[in-house]
Amino acid sequence: MSKQVKTKDRLKKFFRSKNEPERNKNTTNPKEKRKSLKELDNIETKVQSTPEQLTKVDLQKPIPTFQETGAPHKQNLFIHKLKLCQIMFEWTDNKDERPKEVKRQQLVELVEYIGKNKNIYTDSVLKEIVRMVDVNLFRTLPPKVHKNDVVENEEDPVLELSWPHLQIVYEFFLRFIVSSDVEIKVLKKHITKPFILKLLDLFDSEDARERDYLKTILHRIYAKFMSVRSFIRKSINNVFFIFIWETEMHHGIAELLEILGSIINGFALPLKGEHKSFLQKVLIPMHKVKSLTVFYQQLSYCVTQFVDKDPMLAVPVISGLLKFWPILNSTKELLFLNELEELLELTQPEEFKIVLIPLFKTLSRSIGGPHFQVAERVLFYWHNEYISGLIANYRVEILPLIYPVLHVNSQHHWNPTVNNLTLNVLKIFMTIDQPLVENCSKTYTESLKKKAVAAKARKSRWSELTKVQQSKTEEKKDGGD
Repeated sequence: MSKQVKTKDRLKKFFRSKNEPERNKNTTNPKEKRKSLKELDNIETKVQSTPEQLTKVDLQKPIPTFQETGAPHKQNLFIHKLKLCQIMFEWTDNKDERPKEVKRQQLVELVEYIGKNKNIYTDSVLKEIVRMVDVNLFRTLPPKVHKNDVVENEEDPVLELSWPHLQIVYEFFLRFIVSSDVEIKVLKKHITKPFILKLLDLFDSEDARERDYLKTILHRIYAKFMSVRSFIRKSINNVFFIFIWETEMHHGIAELLEILGSIINGFALPLKGEHKSFLQKVLIPMHKVKSLTVFYQQLSYCVTQFVDKDPMLAVPVISGLLKFWPILNSTKELLFLNELEELLELTQPEEFKIVLIPLFKTLSRSIGGPHFQVAERVLFYWHNEYISGLIANYRVEILPLIYPVLHVNSQHHWNPTVNNLTLNVLKIFMTIDQPLVENCSKTYTESLKKKAVAAKARKSRWSELTKVQQSKTEEKKDGGD
């Protein structure tokens, strides 16, 4: 009786799921044990014979656990369970509930087994593992529910129906990939380039839980297999090219950029031409995409990592941002200004001098724009000690570009915060170089007078043209009479 109680406790501890299959409740029965041993003999016969396709019927037969199986038989049982987990189900209905639960329990057992045992990966086992992962994960993704990319938590999440099985398969595969028990040379035969491409295709899944697993797994594969690193980078580039220039629709861009952010962080100096090309041809144009808000943080991190490693890249990066600068989208413009501040903090004075004229022509439009948050964000640059120092050093070139909008904002802007910030910026310039401010004020006043004279002359010419037109019209009428 005590032996029976211990066995029950062991099984309860092993299967932590709430809904255990009924078959596990009576495994301690002697008749059931004899049945399981008989089934084990049948399993060994099947494994050793020609491979066959298992069906849902096999999931309803008694299946021994690893704990009640002797060491000589565990390898064959391992392969059999991997084959059982290759049986697929339709998840749009409530059919086959019992076989589904049995498969889930087999997957849980597999995860526990590979976590507790070593020297279990023979060539036949590896083939079945890759086949099991292939069958379960690599599928045609369902039609998209959201027509546009959405920020996480902004819309109702889309959940994969088969997640009760998928999650355990992903967990199994992740533990398998990170295991040091498999030689990389052997594993390379199974984790092939077509396999990696199939993984990349799954990044377009709408289920964020699946993308998170994929991100971790692909990053582990990149770290473990040096021979496929270049291939992974190029394959991700291809996904980005299609996203930027064709579809502008992909749910896994943020996760892929997160992987690349970690990869970029490990780039050796000096940077290769391939990496600089990726920055200029992929990361910079990605700023033009409508759904920038979804992956802005990851994209900004990747770009700033490049400039942090090589400050000379600040010029092409800032010039690229100005090329794709949003005109009518204030939300995107705020994101651009946030990223620009991070870049300017990494920019050396020599590079700053090269880009300051086109940069401050663009920033002057932002300061003088009607959206108060945009103007406020630019004026806060003067609260950054390093950036305000750069501006002070090149004030002779910068102030003439922005003085007109500063003057207008200080007198006419509707938002009091922007008005006060503008006055504060003018005060900073007055403290640093009062003659320059007075000269800019004089130049601005003269330009207003010239504009007024030009407007008056234009109005006068229009009046003359109107009179000429009216006289011609009257002549035509007289001629007709």
